[in-house]
Amino acid sequence: MPMPLRSMLFAPANHARHVHKALASATAGGTTADAAIIDLEDAVAVSEKPAARLLVRDLVANRAPGYPLAYVRINNLATDFAYADLQAAIWSGVTGIMVPKVETAEALVIADWLITQLERERDLPMGAIELLPIIETAAGLTNMPGIAKASPRVQALAFGAGDFSLDTRMTWTNGHPGLQWARIQMVIASRAAGLAPPLDTVYANLADDAGLTTETLEARSLGFGGKACIHPQQVAIVNDIFTPSPEEIATAQAIVTAFAAAEARGIASIRVGELFVDYPVAARARHTLEHANHVHQQGDRA
Repeated sequence: MPMPLRSMLFAPANHARHVHKALASATAGGTTADAAIIDLEDAVAVSEKPAARLLVRDLVANRAPGYPLAYVRINNLATDFAYADLQAAIWSGVTGIMVPKVETAEALVIADWLITQLERERDLPMGAIELLPIIETAAGLTNMPGIAKASPRVQALAFGAGDFSLDTRMTWTNGHPGLQWARIQMVIASRAAGLAPPLDTVYANLADDAGLTTETLEARSLGFGGKACIHPQQVAIVNDIFTPSPEEIATAQAIVTAFAAAEARGIASIRVGELFVDYPVAARARHTLEHANHVHQQGDRA
């Protein structure tokens, strides 16, 4: 199963300073998101979209190796903007395309085909650019199993609670049972399709760190792998919560070591401290160590 990104930071494509900040190196100080999302959709006014597209290639190209991964959020595939967005976004250095309001698998099949043609025209590695669908409507949630399997480019799904609550007339509040139910369905569909754990929605209240912390902890407990951010100050909280703590790593290592020794003696259920450990518990401990190693390899910028 692919490993998740802990944090993805949105930045409007027509504000170069914000994009450069989102793509900043760890050496610049502070906490850096695992990925930046250069936004051509909601953060860019219709009148500014043509100019914003012209900036994408240079914004991605003019950054040094080791910076966060770069994704581009295009406009919905049913709009007049999407094809021009793809033409502006498919370049070397772009990790993936975030596709908003995906409602059918067929839409992603079309996007996959278009990206393939652009990769071929521009001599890019075929199939390397990911598709990251955002589930933001009732139709998208209903068709999510097919969306998750629509293309090999799909490595993970993302949840957009703002538009989802608008579409369903739910109230966008912390812990809303309808939104939690949608989150659970997303985790299940992702796992069934063999994808990475999904990316949770943004938290819109920039002054409420406590609320962000609560929602991020809930997302992790439900099985999400990371969370989208709309301001750099949110990244440190999100990265910290989605990074195994030293205590979690130590406990996981103790479990893996003890269980391996027990299994070599033909024993598959043991006690480690106060924990009863069998195969599922040992497997979870191994996953914790794999996740911690993944964070370390990509460079923990916290």
